[in-house]
Amino acid sequence: MEEREEKFCKESLVVKTSRIFPIDTNNHNSLFGGKLMSYIDDVASISASRHSRSDVVTASTDSVDFLMPIRPTDSVCLESYVSHTGRSSMEVFVKVIAENLKTGERKLAATSFLTFVALDEHGKPTLIPKVVPQSPEETMLFNTADERVKIRKDRREHSKAFASVVNTNAPWS
Repeated sequence: MEEREEKFCKESLVVKTSRIFPIDTNNHNSLFGGKLMSYIDDVASISASRHSRSDVVTASTDSVDFLMPIRPTDSVCLESYVSHTGRSSMEVFVKVIAENLKTGERKLAATSFLTFVALDEHGKPTLIPKVVPQSPEETMLFNTADERVKIRKDRREHSKAFASVVNTNAPWS
């Protein structure tokens, strides 16, 4: 059995807080979903790099659940950390908190799970440390990860089968 380094979830913690400007909003006067998804991928990739101390690539965005709108009167705070690991892959959890800057009220606005793969200097998957949860939230995510891993693998197989029949020719050809 190989011996692997262990790291706590909190060692990969990334926190990013931003204001919401008019250029960031959609026609519903809330933060544009694509902008939030970009923030999510950004912080998650830093968490994955902190955990693995290597280059990483996004293997999948498993979910982004938008729970409530984020308004221009809010700031948006993203917190991410590695919640589960395989040999070279990392599940990263991201929670998005909207804070009304006038009242101080904070609400969970979105959650997301992404998977990253650590790469060596040749661009090949490389072994990473195991992750060790400590807080109740980290422990809950760690203990429920096997179910998400199975769903992720099933979805990937479905995507491969789907891709084999998708027409990639230009629609006008």
